[in-house]
Order: sequence, then structure tokens, then C-alpha cells
Amino acid sequence: MLRPRPVRLRDVADTAGVHPATASRALNPATRARVSAATARRVLRAAEDLGYRPNPIARSLKTARSHTVGLVVPDLTNPCFPPLVRGIESVLEPAGHHAWIVDTHHDPRREHAQVDSLRSRQVDGLIVATALRDHPQLRALHADGVPLVLVNRRVDGLDVPCVTPDDASGITQAVAHLAALGHTRVAFVGGPATTSTGAARARAFLHAVRDLGLAEGPALLTEAARWSEAAGARALRALLDAGADCSAVVAANDLLALGCYDAIAERGLRCPADVSVVGFNDMPFLGRLRPALTTVRVPHHEVGAEAARMLLDCVAGPARPARSLLLPVSLVVRASTAPPRADFGRRRSLPPPGTGGGPALTRPWAAPSD
Repeated sequence: MLRPRPVRLRDVADTAGVHPATASRALNPATRARVSAATARRVLRAAEDLGYRPNPIARSLKTARSHTVGLVVPDLTNPCFPPLVRGIESVLEPAGHHAWIVDTHHDPRREHAQVDSLRSRQVDGLIVATALRDHPQLRALHADGVPLVLVNRRVDGLDVPCVTPDDASGITQAVAHLAALGHTRVAFVGGPATTSTGAARARAFLHAVRDLGLAEGPALLTEAARWSEAAGARALRALLDAGADCSAVVAANDLLALGCYDAIAERGLRCPADVSVVGFNDMPFLGRLRPALTTVRVPHHEVGAEAARMLLDCVAGPARPARSLLLPVSLVVRASTAPPRADFGRRRSLPPPGTGGGPALTRPWAAPSD
């Protein structure tokens, strides 16, 4: 038995009583506005009645575009990325584009292979959330003319479009909040300085404590090896073991802040009665922690949406100058911050691990570890 011939674009055009080029414009979300609303409705109804399905291969051969975008993220288990992906898709799909998502697991070799795979699939451009301050692969892609948009992070000296939260404002708000509560010795658990996010947030913390006249110095600073809960716990543990005397901690992201919760509880201390903690990002469900985490809210959905708009602009106009967008952030005050203990000034060292019985900190999920 012969298979029925697939419905072609010309069949849709004939049924709707329009030219095939008009039918093509009406069926493409990116060009639909170029035909009248009545014509678009007629073409769409004809396509539905006939069971027409566009041929993406034929379309890409005709336009030299695949209408797909590669999205490169470092860790899909990080709760910050789903809303960012949703934001990207909310812009791409109405424009007739789709995203291929790859997770690098923070592994440069895996990232290199996955980006090569995306390019072999002829994606129209890349949205990258894995950028390091020194990133040879991204430099090479830019030199090859691949449309690129960076989210959250930048590459030093690389002039490509970028959408980032206002890191400096967020950290400044966090430190100012703690200072207003009466804290004078605030520690900082930073992220890897190899990322622009890690470097920018650390720099903002140093400026904030200096401007507010708080205690400063290397004894109150530490850098986590990765953006993870386990790395945050190790970093604060090392800081406390070295004798840091602090009544509050600012963590450079929420996963690091969860690690700080762990290190504090190990010493039988309570948050915030003994040590206040502030995070950064406002991951989902933080309000359900005990204590609920005070953190800096980043509009991840909006970050993703703006990145997608930028990439579509780059694809449509490759010669356009690169532009960067800084999105505002806000401090969300919850139960993990409070005024320091009245006897803090007389308490010169923190108890060693296992000497107290602080309450367990509860979580509604198992946070990723490295």
C-alpha cells in the first residue's frame, strides 16, 4: 500500500487561497505580523484542517538557519537555572525558535565537546551561563563569528552581549542590612574568583565593609572552590577553624549559604541567634528553610528572557554593536538575620565542632554537592 503524500505548503496555500510565500509568512511566528490577521487565521485554519506539519530541514536549507539555539549551563540541578530556562523559552518559542540545553557539570572538557555538538547541529547561536573570566573556547567562538550571549557572567576583555544581575548592589544591600542590625564583624564566603561573578561579589563586599566602617581583613574572607553547598561548608569551616570572630556571614550565593548553615550547626551554634547568614539568588523554597534564608533576589526569568531577546537581535543583525544589560536585584529579609548577641564583643572565638547541640536545619530538598 502506498503511503499518502505528505501535505505540502502549496496545499495549505491553495486551500487558504493565498500565495505559498504568504502562507509561509503566516505559519512562521516570526513573520506572521507581516500578513493581515484575517489571512493568518485562514492559513492557520487550513494548515490545521489538512494536518500540515512544517519541514524544519527544508526550512533551514532555504533560510540557512536552524531556528534552534544552544543553551549551555554549568549545573541543571542548581535551582536557579529552571526559571532562567523558562525565561529563555518564553521569548524563543513565540519567535519560532527552540533551545537545545546542555549541562557541562562544571567540566571544561565536557563543555568543549557539547558546544562542538551544538555547532554540528547548526544552532543559530549560543546562550552561555558557564563563562570563566579567561575562557579560550568562548574567545574562539566569538572570533569565528558565532552569535553569543552570556548570562550571569562575563569574560574579561571579550566584547559580547551579556545579561547580568547587579552583583555590586546586591552585596551592598546585604552588608548594609547586617550593619543596620548592629553587626560590625561580617565574614564573606565567596565563590570561585575564576568567574566574574565570584570576583565582582568579593570586590563589592570589600567596598561595602569599608564604606560602612565595618571590620575588614583576610581573617574574615574565604573563597569556596565551587558554587555548591559542600564547598560553602568547607570554606566557612576553614575560616572558623582559623579563629575568625564574626557575628554574621554573607555568602556569594544560596548554595554556599546552605553550606554555611551546615558549618554553623556543626559547632552547636544557632542561626541567627549566634550567627546571621545572608545568601544571593533567592532560589525556590528558601522561605521553607528553618530558619528561612535572607537573600538577594535575582530575577532569573527576566535574565533568561532578556538573553534570548539579545541573541535573536544578534542573529538578525550580526553587525550590531554588543551591548550589556544590568538587571536590578532586591534584598529579601527573612529569619536568618537578627541583631548580634549582646555578649558578642566578649566572645573571641567560636566553639569547636561537636561541642554544642544546635538545632538541626531543615530543607525541603537535597541540595547539590560537589
